[in-house]
Amino acid sequence: MQILLAKPRGFCAGVEYAIGIVEEALRLFQEPIYILKEIVHNKQIVQELSDKGARSINSIEEIPAGSILIFSAHGVPPEFHIQAKKQGLYVIDATCPLVRKVHMEAIHFAKSGYIILYIGHKGHEEAIGVLAEAPDSMILIDGIEDALKVNPHDTEKLVYLTQTTLSLAETHEMIQILEKRFPNLIGPSKEDICYATTNRQLAVKKLAKKAELVLVLGSQNSSNSQRLREVAENEGAKSYLIDNKDQIQDLWLEDINIIGITAGASAPEKLVQDVINFLREKTADCTVEEIELVQEKMFFPIPNLKTKVDILVESVN
Repeated sequence: MQILLAKPRGFCAGVEYAIGIVEEALRLFQEPIYILKEIVHNKQIVQELSDKGARSINSIEEIPAGSILIFSAHGVPPEFHIQAKKQGLYVIDATCPLVRKVHMEAIHFAKSGYIILYIGHKGHEEAIGVLAEAPDSMILIDGIEDALKVNPHDTEKLVYLTQTTLSLAETHEMIQILEKRFPNLIGPSKEDICYATTNRQLAVKKLAKKAELVLVLGSQNSSNSQRLREVAENEGAKSYLIDNKDQIQDLWLEDINIIGITAGASAPEKLVQDVINFLREKTADCTVEEIELVQEKMFFPIPNLKTKVDILVESVN
């Protein structure tokens, strides 16, 4: 059996940034601290941080006054900041800087009088947060059908923005449809789909041309992981999205000689290595080769959290 590993894979700079913020908060502040929803969409990471004292909760109302609240990498609607302040919480915002960029673009274009066509997935936390920045100026485009049917009341000042974790191919198709329908449509100065999403999709596309089966490590609610599985399938490889090695079925491996492995941007490398070890146990003749597309050097420094919560740590505790 031959194992091919996509590179880059796994953690992106935004995920490392968000996890780093939680770990730094745990170091500085008394437990528990609270995270609204999941800091990143990965079950193992969420559980590990919970075990250390970072509790994921579903609503701000659940949090006792005077507590530390961290907003996740996906970003939140602006009213969440207001609600947290009214409730007497101390907020640390772990929104990925590339997601925050899209929030700022939405605010800028709305103030400039544009109608914004936001390409994203309905109900995804990132989309919810961005759409809330300018609800009266934004229209959600969730798929080809929406791009074909959307009918903005003003087509003179029209701009599109996108969720950062979308399929490159499908998003390109939607943008082409919108540009054909609306000649005045403009886009952001730099595309919104993030570098990590782009790199991982191109890497798995290359991988899937050689592999008969592609295993994608990531949680089911991870948009970028789902897109990786779709890209591999579109290249003709059988593909499955799994949380860990325990979900691999023996039936998948029958008559398979070349297996590709990649991981979504919020999946830790340990999950990949666990799968490799699992496959090695299945056969004595197993080789591992890494297929590298590009080297990633993006890094977001962790801010000074004491200043981010606006008060001294001693007075919080």
